[in-house]
Amino acid sequence: MKWKLRSGKKMKRLSLTAWILIGLALGIVVGIFVGERAQVLDPLGNGFIRLLQMAVLPYFIVSLPLGFGRLSFEEAKLLGVRLASFSALLWAMAIALVVLLPLTFPVIESANFFSATMVEANQPVDFVELYIPANPFRSLSDAIIPGVVVFGIALGIALIGVPKKQQLLNILDSLADALGRITGFVVKLTPIGVFALAASAAGTMTLEDLSRLQVYLIAYTVGALVLTFWLVPMLVSSLTPFSYRDILRATRDPLVTGFTTGNLLVVLAMLAENCKHLFQEQEELSRGRAESVVDVCLPIAFTFPNMGVVLLLLFIPFAGWFTGNPVELVQFPKLCLLGFFSFFGSVEIGLPFVLQQLRIPTDMFQLHVVTLVYIGRLATMLAVMHLAGVALLTAAGNAGWLKFRPGQVSIFAGATLTLLLAAVGGTRLVLESTVDRAYSKDEMIAGMQSIQYKLKGSVSREIPEPIAASEEESILDQIRKQGVLRVGYDPGGMPFSFFNKKDELVGFDIEMTQALADELGVTVEYSPYEKKEMADGLSGERRYDMLVGGLFATPSRVESMLFSQGYLDLNLSFVVPDYRKHRFDSFANLRQMDRPRIAVLERPYFGVWIQNTAPTAEIVLLDSPKEFFDQPNRYDALVMSAEAGSAWTLLYPSYSVVVPEDARLQVSIGYPMPVQAKRLENVVSRWIDLKQKDGTIDSLYAHWIEGKSARHSTPRWNVMTNVLGWGKSPSVSTSVAQDRHPNEREKTE
Repeated sequence: MKWKLRSGKKMKRLSLTAWILIGLALGIVVGIFVGERAQVLDPLGNGFIRLLQMAVLPYFIVSLPLGFGRLSFEEAKLLGVRLASFSALLWAMAIALVVLLPLTFPVIESANFFSATMVEANQPVDFVELYIPANPFRSLSDAIIPGVVVFGIALGIALIGVPKKQQLLNILDSLADALGRITGFVVKLTPIGVFALAASAAGTMTLEDLSRLQVYLIAYTVGALVLTFWLVPMLVSSLTPFSYRDILRATRDPLVTGFTTGNLLVVLAMLAENCKHLFQEQEELSRGRAESVVDVCLPIAFTFPNMGVVLLLLFIPFAGWFTGNPVELVQFPKLCLLGFFSFFGSVEIGLPFVLQQLRIPTDMFQLHVVTLVYIGRLATMLAVMHLAGVALLTAAGNAGWLKFRPGQVSIFAGATLTLLLAAVGGTRLVLESTVDRAYSKDEMIAGMQSIQYKLKGSVSREIPEPIAASEEESILDQIRKQGVLRVGYDPGGMPFSFFNKKDELVGFDIEMTQALADELGVTVEYSPYEKKEMADGLSGERRYDMLVGGLFATPSRVESMLFSQGYLDLNLSFVVPDYRKHRFDSFANLRQMDRPRIAVLERPYFGVWIQNTAPTAEIVLLDSPKEFFDQPNRYDALVMSAEAGSAWTLLYPSYSVVVPEDARLQVSIGYPMPVQAKRLENVVSRWIDLKQKDGTIDSLYAHWIEGKSARHSTPRWNVMTNVLGWGKSPSVSTSVAQDRHPNEREKTE
């Protein structure tokens, strides 16, 4: 559309970039105005992305044979060497920022609830299946892009030596032109697609989502902007005839489209045309077949990790900082090596794998998925510049345009060093002044309350008197006759039985026994017990009908008490000071230590097991975990379940839970009862089986062990409802709040 000025002169048409930015701005405004109602635009945005993707796989199959077929064997060899060299150079830049940016993280104390993924086995990546297609047509139908590209490369290299290939090249050239026309038409629709995508994202993403993750969001943003708008274009400008302005002009439309759609695949054809146009503008310098090299480089580079993906490794040190398991300096080589090569498969597999290898809870990956609403778009934008940099440098090399100018490179290096120092230092100052570093996870667990079965019985703080009971009646009959179930609890049995900050007896087992009492139609009387006197309290002068507190069914206990069916399998671990956790991450390391003092809560089984595994260790029996935490320098480690240990580290965040990678041990926990209470044990065991099948145990496990709690999410704030009062916001389904950081949760328990 052309607009006339009063003078009669006509304004220039707005560029595609301008229209895309207008669509982006309008989408954000509409999303903020209508809120979650903007989700109705999702089909429009998704349809736009599918239109852009439509011609991409055919583009690979056409452009790779066409590009290679135009080259000689010598040119193809040089292309491969240059492509690998420049890709490695750009990867190194991204990895350097992965190492530098954690310096911006402010110092905090943190801990985390137990995550089942702490003890999961590693997920290997099958690179052979990913990159070597036994059936190229299956790779095409399943959109396995690495396999498609490998097939295209093989076909293209084979075509180099074919003597009568010109007719086929002409056909492929016509197909490439047709695919380019399809892409060109779809690109004209970009402002509309961008509007729909931006409106939906702006209408559903909450400010709370952003505030929780500001450290990672800000750090990644700084890294992505430095790489996209300085390091890569300035490197290309320093080595080629292209100016910094030329490079940004060629990449601006793909950068905006990539950021808005979050999809790298859809901008490849657009990026290829823009890069080739740069070479067409330099015809007087043209030597070689630079445009064909661009067509070859982009599909090949696309199949390997780009800078946007590599920079996602920054999430690993962030996750460690977030959960109180910081990645130490000596671990960064392992982080970078494992992360980089695992990302050759996929981020979805590689990121959990690296989290696990560095002993960081892998359920943090869920938090990574949340950040992709924003980070994914930045990563795509950086990936666009990465592909442009690789293609321009490689093609310029094949055209003979590369020149090493020491003066210009020195200026670039000096300016880069200054910029990095300013970026890291400035980001650190901003984060230290904006991030709330107060630790409150101890308040979180201390404030937990029952979610399904509220305690209705009485709670005593004193050891109870013996029960006056008839020998002629079974214990179950006595419970029903008296209408009371007498339960012994461990006041330090967190998270199974403990007192919260309201001085209420709560925990997994407290809810379970209350549920049992409700079904038996009796009330509950809770009284404490001493661990040394558990058997006597049940089978001597009987004071309890059953005991709770996450008690392991070890052989020595089963001899003197009747245990119910196991209701949970817990994982044995070491609880150690943060600075010593890497010394206990394997029994091989433990055996090399000089007489470590290991505290245990169950000597006849776990003490012997540890002693046999690490003969030099000194085993010390404790009555309560609190003895270990109250005497921090007396013991090197405490053996307890990872589930319970994680809860204790919330109170003592300077400690960590470590599950040795070379020895995994699971032990069942159950409810001890008097040896003569066989009918009661049968009832309790069958009841446990029912609670496992109806989801009760899973629900309580998620709440008390994993720290999750269902809460109703309020509708997203929007101008239409909250300011103008027009209509009601759409209902929002119940979500699950993950316990990750002191500032991340509100009062959900």
